[in-house]
Amino acid sequence: MSTALPVPVLPLSAPASRSHARPPAHEAGRLARRLRHQVGRAIADFGMIEDGDRVMVCLSGGKDSYTMLDILLQLQSRAPVKFELVAVNLDQKQPDFPAHVLPQYLESIGVQYTILEQDTYSVVTRVVPEGKTMCSLCSRLRRGALYTHAEQQGFTKIALGHHRDDLVATFFLNLFFHAKLSGMPPKLLSDDGKHVVIRPLAYVREEDIAAYAQARQFPIIPCNLCGSQENLQRKQVMKMMDAWERESPGRIETISRALGDIRPSQLSDPALFDFLSLGARGDAPLSDTGAWLAGDPGDSNG
Repeated sequence: MSTALPVPVLPLSAPASRSHARPPAHEAGRLARRLRHQVGRAIADFGMIEDGDRVMVCLSGGKDSYTMLDILLQLQSRAPVKFELVAVNLDQKQPDFPAHVLPQYLESIGVQYTILEQDTYSVVTRVVPEGKTMCSLCSRLRRGALYTHAEQQGFTKIALGHHRDDLVATFFLNLFFHAKLSGMPPKLLSDDGKHVVIRPLAYVREEDIAAYAQARQFPIIPCNLCGSQENLQRKQVMKMMDAWERESPGRIETISRALGDIRPSQLSDPALFDFLSLGARGDAPLSDTGAWLAGDPGDSNG
């Protein structure tokens, strides 16, 4: 059975990381403006937030969700529509989880919040064999709890903290390991049709989020449910992306833009583009797959 390690917490008065110095104030100001612009553009491009929305901001205690909440709060006061933000955290009953950190932080900035309690930790550690990746089951259980709460409380949007690099990595995971061209969309409707999920950080680089979290001194709570266990496939993809970015800076941004510029006629999905009708003569019958696979009907030796 896997055993969780004590979870370190970085206090409000300490930088979010010791590996980098806190950026100067003028750099932090430029970074904040860039993030507001990118998040605002994503909201506008995909119609993420409408007038009267109640947005459930899923807050994990990591740098991404802290940044998402912070930028949304900044945009809320100047947005062309009125909307409500409520931070929601799921306490999964991980041993040694510092349950006081998020309430203390949210109260200090005056944000309405809810802490849900559900012991998914026991379920995950009981069901998943030791040494196996727990992330998938943990994610499903967490999503189910959050969706249920959103429905009960009448939230119209669920905001998640996935960023540009997450979207690109998911595309490559599906390409390399599932043989399909699909990814993590900035906005989606849940399978049951009850929830609209938005990702306001869809245009934001992870590197910028890390720098912003340092500048803002967020009290980061690392995910340590399974000893910082990593998904091997995602780790491989991220290693590849990091190498690309080092060798050719800007490549990930180019790939990210390509995900928003799809040309169905230049791919190979007959369900997405009508290749059968393309260039066909008006009096010619459409192709019959069965006949083609059966071979030449005139070949008596077949």
